[in-house]
Amino acid sequence: MALCAPADQSQSWAQDKKLILRLLSGVEAVNSIVALLSVDFHALEQDASKEQQLRHKLGGGSGESILVSQLQHGLTLEFEHSDSPRRLRLVLSELLAIMNKVSESNGEFFLKSSELFESPVYLEEAADVLCILQAELPSLLPIVDVAEALLHVKNGAWFLCLLVANVPDSFNEVCRGLIKNGERQDEESVGGRRRTEALRHLCKMNPSQALRVRGMVVEECHLPGLGVALTLDHTKNESSDDGVSDLVCFVSGLLLGTNAKVRTWFGTFIRNGQQRKRDNISSVLWQMRRQLLLELMGILPTVRSTHIVEEAEADTEPNVSVYSGLKEEHVVKASALLRLYCALMGIAGLKPTDEEAEQLLQLMTSRPPATPAGVRFVSLSFCMLLAFSTLVSTPEQEQLMVMWLSWMIKEEAYFESISGVSASFGEMLLLVAMYFHSNQLSAIIDLVCSTLGMKIVIKPSSLSRMKTIFTQEIFTEQVVTAHAVRVPVTGSLSANITGFLPIHCIYQLLKSRSFTKHKVSIKDWIYRQLCETTTPLHPQLLPLIDVYINSILTPASKSNPEATNQPVTEQEILNVFQGLSGGENARSTQRFSITTQLLVLYYVLSYEEALLASTKILAAMQRKPKSYSSALMDQIPIKYLIRQAQGLQQELGGLHSALLRLLATNYPHLCIVDDWICEEQITGTDALLRRMLLTNMAKNHSPKQLQEAFSMLPGNHTQLMQILEHLTLLSAGELIPYAEVLTSNMNLLLEAGVPRGILQAVNKLWMVLNTVMPRRLWVMTVNALQPSAKLVRQQKYTQNDLMIDPLIVLRCDQRVHRSPPLMDIILHMLNGYLLASKAYLNAHLKETAEQDIRPSQNSAMGPEAPEVTREELKNALLAAQDSAAVQILLEICLPTEEEKGQSSSAQGLLRDVQSPQSPQGAEAEEEEEEEEEEEEQSLLCNLREVQCLICCLLHQMYIADPNIVKLVHFQGYPCELLALTVAGIPSMHICLDFIPELIAQPELEKQIFAIQLLSYLCIQYALPKSLSVARLAINVMGTLLTVLTQSKRYTFFMPTLPCLVSFCQAFPPLYEDIMSLLIQIGQVCASDVATQTRDFDPIITRLQQLKEKPHDFSGLCKDSSSKSCSRDSASLDPDVQLCQCVENTIIEIINMSVSGI
Repeated sequence: MALCAPADQSQSWAQDKKLILRLLSGVEAVNSIVALLSVDFHALEQDASKEQQLRHKLGGGSGESILVSQLQHGLTLEFEHSDSPRRLRLVLSELLAIMNKVSESNGEFFLKSSELFESPVYLEEAADVLCILQAELPSLLPIVDVAEALLHVKNGAWFLCLLVANVPDSFNEVCRGLIKNGERQDEESVGGRRRTEALRHLCKMNPSQALRVRGMVVEECHLPGLGVALTLDHTKNESSDDGVSDLVCFVSGLLLGTNAKVRTWFGTFIRNGQQRKRDNISSVLWQMRRQLLLELMGILPTVRSTHIVEEAEADTEPNVSVYSGLKEEHVVKASALLRLYCALMGIAGLKPTDEEAEQLLQLMTSRPPATPAGVRFVSLSFCMLLAFSTLVSTPEQEQLMVMWLSWMIKEEAYFESISGVSASFGEMLLLVAMYFHSNQLSAIIDLVCSTLGMKIVIKPSSLSRMKTIFTQEIFTEQVVTAHAVRVPVTGSLSANITGFLPIHCIYQLLKSRSFTKHKVSIKDWIYRQLCETTTPLHPQLLPLIDVYINSILTPASKSNPEATNQPVTEQEILNVFQGLSGGENARSTQRFSITTQLLVLYYVLSYEEALLASTKILAAMQRKPKSYSSALMDQIPIKYLIRQAQGLQQELGGLHSALLRLLATNYPHLCIVDDWICEEQITGTDALLRRMLLTNMAKNHSPKQLQEAFSMLPGNHTQLMQILEHLTLLSAGELIPYAEVLTSNMNLLLEAGVPRGILQAVNKLWMVLNTVMPRRLWVMTVNALQPSAKLVRQQKYTQNDLMIDPLIVLRCDQRVHRSPPLMDIILHMLNGYLLASKAYLNAHLKETAEQDIRPSQNSAMGPEAPEVTREELKNALLAAQDSAAVQILLEICLPTEEEKGQSSSAQGLLRDVQSPQSPQGAEAEEEEEEEEEEEEQSLLCNLREVQCLICCLLHQMYIADPNIVKLVHFQGYPCELLALTVAGIPSMHICLDFIPELIAQPELEKQIFAIQLLSYLCIQYALPKSLSVARLAINVMGTLLTVLTQSKRYTFFMPTLPCLVSFCQAFPPLYEDIMSLLIQIGQVCASDVATQTRDFDPIITRLQQLKEKPHDFSGLCKDSSSKSCSRDSASLDPDVQLCQCVENTIIEIINMSVSGI
């Protein structure tokens, strides 16, 4: 400092500086330090480095030293007689020797005897030398290594504190180094205890860093005793208050934290500390236990009475106890202490002393105030009694526990009403009692661990005494059951209410069948609880409903089949949905939350499914529980509720997926994929845009105004169009009041002159309504679109009628078949009712399962035969139903006589663009423009649009059940439709699988149909499989040629010969086989008329020439060939006509191949 240039350059400061230096020079310690700082440290460092190298070569035990020559006397005398440079060398030599030995010890602790560091006379001077050496030679003497070396000498902690005090910025580095090199369990060794002591001295010197050093201890999982000791020091220094102490927080964090490594490390410290035989009073563990016990005793009630409370009951209020309870400010601290002792005993294996056990029991059986914290404390105390029943060892203690449990039962309702906590300890008592009665000890252990918030090992055998107390003295099973029903339901039950609730108790009692055993009705309680629910959904509600349904359907025992619970009545179910059945958007009239409605829906659907699944078992027991009526199911807006649940999936947990599963099983017509896609469009961003465009005028349109607008049709349609456009801006729920008006007036839309825009708007509104009320909407629509003759008779179909016979949907007004927007609605309903019919018949089969059991009792065929027969009948009925629907739809695709007369191009509606019958010669080019105009007209007509809609539905049906394709084509349909079906239904390639089987049928009509179908399939799907089937067809035709009579030959070959052109077009390699077949047909026909007067040779000769030299006849067309044939023979003989057909076919093949088509 004296060598530094001062900031103050005044003369007065110069005089003051001289005075200061004169005073300092009079102090002997200052002079010695100045002398030490005046040494040549560079030379000293070089000598020290040489000595390090020499020791490395000769070994650490060598007595050679470059720093210090031969010593005449001991280290202390040499140190006393030496000058400053030699003193530095003596201390440096000694320190380097210790550091070398530490590095060679491989972690084994040793205590080095050193005169220089032990003599109390020279401690101050040696400390000065040590600090100056480390400051001047930091690379040779790293402070962490020096600190480690000082632990191995006497007074090392004192030297270390002085060293760090002179280099304060190294505090954290030194502490971390000492901790990292320390033992995992410091109390086990001398070295660990010396290290802990040194670090405690450092932290006492710098208390503000003590907690940071403690964090290093936990991070490295070393020196647990140090962590506890620092916490104890910090606890003594901090001001005492009523809050949870730092010691409790620290130890709880170690044992209850998420780090398993830290938990195991500290648990080992506790276990090892209990096993040591040496004096426990000096150990850190004993100090910690003593401090915890003092804190526990500090919050215990000061006055306690061991007398029974009957004497005081007359003079005291019902809810006031003569026992002195915990103070309100101590409850949280008491709860923390209980959890800590649970962790110490359950996780770390602490064995409490008699004094600790006594004080713990006193705390656990104390009576807290009626606050949320008090409820929590009682729950923890109760679970701790269950977990550590060894704390109760004497009869007096057992009596104290029983009295406390009785107090819990008595005060439970008071605590719940005053504290405002729904999850009170009364439910936990009930739950434990139920578990004890059903001997579910593992469930009690899980409950205890869950409440305490820690996983501890509890032996089931340790609960035997508590089981006896609960089941015989406090809670008998009948008392539990009767008490549970009287427990009030939890208001606004949701997942936000944690802890053990009445629902847990009821669930367990239902599971153990206690209610049915003791004939206690639980239906009303469950219904009230379902009505008192809200989001987010409590996870126990769905299991409660499931076990309740099981208790309704399955008797508690075979000996008493009537021992079942009662189901919820239909009226109670309807009450829940009041305000929804008439209009789903009438939220103001709803008395129950959406959660309640969804839960009741889940109950109804699950009940029906479980009833069907257990029909056989119930029939064998001669029981038939009542099923809910179809009228009830019709009044529940299932689709609307499912849609609401879709938007609340996060809050409803697994309820939405469970409802979807039940819906897909029992109501497949409400799970149509097209509907889900339509819903995505309705509820996406388009809906938000519509809401932005929504005007007050659109909101003001009433159903009555819509009815008036419909009544003006067909004269005035402007007002109706305007109202319909406004209605498209409304949401699905807001449209429900308009549904009846919309559907009842659909028959007016069939009149001529109704604009297409109105039809499309009605279709759009219908599809939106279909997302919220499909079943009611379908019934209203079917009844509205009946033919006018039926409307006069007022024949109204019901939902049940339509499920039994879905084809009713197609018995609508014939004008619907040429109105694409309305036909789209009809097809949508038909698809839904076909699915509904399947579900209905499956359910009917299960409902009548007892019919399978009764005949089987006396049947020699076995019990399986009737079931298989009924299953087959059901499948046959469904197949007939589906195929009938397909046949009707195909018939609708045919143009009517009126449509044929209106346009000469009507045949173009059914003609495929690749049809082989179209002209391909030179004249086709001349007529190309006329054909394009005709085709445009045909594609824009209503019939074409209806055909497209029908083809889409048939494609879906074929993909869903490929057997329908086979059945329909084995039945056959008009060949005029083949071009349409093959081109319009992508799944028609399935037919290639069964065409060989269809060709093998004995009926000529089916064989003809198969070959015609194959000709279109070969053009559409030119696949290897098609080629093989086409070869088969050609071979079959050749075979039939040899076996058919003249009349049958004509009937078979006239429609099938044109198909050969398609085979050649699709597969040119078949040319040779087909030409041979055609010549063979011509020869057979010629042989049949050989006896006739007219010579047939010219025809046969021309056929041979066509085969051999096709290019000479490439310019011929069908018309010219027909004329030539007519000149040869004007006869209408079948063989002559067949020959002409053969010639036309050959010419078409030639023209097709030459033109490259």
